[in-house]
Amino acid sequence: MSTTTPRPRGQRSRGASLALHAALIVASAISLFPVLFIVFVSLRGRDGWQEPTRFAGFSLSNYRHILNETQFATWFGNSVIVALGATVLGVLVAASAGYAISRMRFPGHRPLMWTFLVVQMFPMAVLIVPLYNILGQLELLDSYGGLILTYCSVSVPFCAWMLKGYFDSIPAEIDEAGRMDGLTPFGTFWRLILPLARPGLAVTGFYAFITAWGEVAFASQFMSSEDHYTLAVGLQTFVGQQKAEWGLMTAAAVLITVPAGLVFFLAQRHLVAGLTAGGTKG
Repeated sequence: MSTTTPRPRGQRSRGASLALHAALIVASAISLFPVLFIVFVSLRGRDGWQEPTRFAGFSLSNYRHILNETQFATWFGNSVIVALGATVLGVLVAASAGYAISRMRFPGHRPLMWTFLVVQMFPMAVLIVPLYNILGQLELLDSYGGLILTYCSVSVPFCAWMLKGYFDSIPAEIDEAGRMDGLTPFGTFWRLILPLARPGLAVTGFYAFITAWGEVAFASQFMSSEDHYTLAVGLQTFVGQQKAEWGLMTAAAVLITVPAGLVFFLAQRHLVAGLTAGGTKG
């Protein structure tokens, strides 16, 4: 009389494992297809996009044209300045606000946090006109500073909310130990709390950078001179009323993703820890 060994609890059968891996492979292929297709078209020359199924005629002509015959380098430099400025300023403001709300109790403490969430609900199209008027009154239109402040107004509310949750997970006894050692509240925040909050800072910094790096609506409205164009605005010059340079557009898109990928690579080891820790307490 044969007996079958019972499967340990939680262990999948071979058929279930095969089905799971097949589903993951299909999902990965669907996710990677748009990216690989853009890279493929960018290597087909100026008119290669018209025959996307033909595996011939590969060249780097689109990339050479982008780097040598356009103002891509200027657009790239402008985007780096704006994105890094928005990241540094946004993270500093969000960290200060999140720490103050996490550790201090003052009138309007809870309404302030809900205000941060409500601000995120407004679409960008609604904010363009009031922000344009404010920057015009401050004489910050067509300037890096004005665009950096605009991006901070978008990223800071979300980053402050996330960092508040992360600061809640850091024991308050660390603050008390800092005060006993003679540190000021700012010294405690800067020297003790921020080093412990590196995973949360990595998450918010990545979010602030990506928000500024790929944004189009604000940059196209607030930056009027070509010398101040960011990458997202500069790419619009490849699209005209009569013809669109899709070969150049895809090559530029590939080059634009490289810095974002590098930032993600540098921050990825902190992302999971920062996201989970920031969501444990509200």
